Amino acid sequence: MSEILIKNADVVVTMDGARREIAGGDVLLRDGVIAAVGQGLTTTGAVVEARGCVVTPGLVNTHHHLYQTLTRVVPGGQDALLFGWLQTLYPIWAKFGPEEMFVSAQVGLAELALSGCSLTSDHLYLFPNGARLDDTIAAAGEVGLRFHPTRGAMSIGVSDGGLPPDSLVEREAAILEDCIRVVDRFHDKAEGAMVRVGIAPCSPFSVSRDLMREAALLARDKGVMLHTHLAENDEDIAYSLAKFGCRPGQYAEDLGWTGADVWHAHCVKLDAGEIDLFARSGTGVAHCPCSNCRLGSGIAPVRAMRDRGVKVGLGVDGSASNDAGNLVLEARQALLLQRVARGADAMAAREALEIATLGGAQVLGRGDCGSLEVGKRADLAIWDVSGIEAAGSWDPVASLILCGPTRVRDLFVEGRAVVREGRIATIDLPAVIARQNRLARALV
Repeated sequence: MSEILIKNADVVVTMDGARREIAGGDVLLRDGVIAAVGQGLTTTGAVVEARGCVVTPGLVNTHHHLYQTLTRVVPGGQDALLFGWLQTLYPIWAKFGPEEMFVSAQVGLAELALSGCSLTSDHLYLFPNGARLDDTIAAAGEVGLRFHPTRGAMSIGVSDGGLPPDSLVEREAAILEDCIRVVDRFHDKAEGAMVRVGIAPCSPFSVSRDLMREAALLARDKGVMLHTHLAENDEDIAYSLAKFGCRPGQYAEDLGWTGADVWHAHCVKLDAGEIDLFARSGTGVAHCPCSNCRLGSGIAPVRAMRDRGVKVGLGVDGSASNDAGNLVLEARQALLLQRVARGADAMAAREALEIATLGGAQVLGRGDCGSLEVGKRADLAIWDVSGIEAAGSWDPVASLILCGPTRVRDLFVEGRAVVREGRIATIDLPAVIARQNRLARALV
């Protein structure tokens, strides 16, 4: 039996049903599970002193493209809208192989961990030069984050009226065959799973209607979740109306892409009817505020979604469109955008933190994560609020969103330390960064 006691935190933010915040709180971790939450707890195991700190559930990232950490701030794509941005980056991504996928995933996962993230999804939809989903899963295993990769795909190349170059698209039969392979090999449906796999055609404008429908049928047969991009910007809406004769929400519903086992990225342009559809069907949304700002896509109607009961989590999106991967900063941006759109009382700091933790876990179907409660997985972040970022703060919990810190002191996933004293504890990060930069220079 292995125990770790997180002791004497200024505040433990539980995100339980009552949203309790425990002053002078302790959290006892035992064999990867939360064994107790309260005050005055004891252990015969290791003790981690948390005085001067706030303890929260690990943050949850519901949308990412980890491979893009190799293509941050690329000239030609810095000031483009979504479709032009994609056309700039596709030829570069076509040069990737297994090494690029593995190393970029390591860097992206480490960056997330340092921002307090314990569980992340990833949307990998291109597989050039022998790259496979296996490469990113191996990277997550080394870094130590809980991982929900999705096997994406593109099947409509430029010669068929799509956006990606023909070299990056796959035959639809081969796509479905590999989806079966990765689900059978890697998906773990058990509580506490470190890896679950989803099926995720890239977008309605990069695959056929038939593939969308077949992917939904396959996912339900295998008992896995579905993910794609939807209603990201005005171009997206115009394409859907012109190509399919309907809005994205109707397109999704017609093909079986709504339900509690589905989550869509962005959803910036959902209208009231589509929000009601998502609420009724239990469909989730990955809100990516920084990427939506960077690409000029707009402000997602998160307030309206939350008020209607839509499940909403946060996503950092790809590092080529963010260009960072800091999840706590994403929570701050989510709050700020709702206030810009709806007024200063549109979203409170604690609601933003809830979206970043419990909200994301609900979107990914992880009832075993997202809160600090007995029986939940031992995923938690320890934030040192004694430094300059929070100096003068009257509310240490709200300070995490409104002023900082933006880098976690310690991060535990399944009761194992992934970040310790502000440093990645599982991999040689400086060596990985050096390798990443060599690969980026080779692409340039």
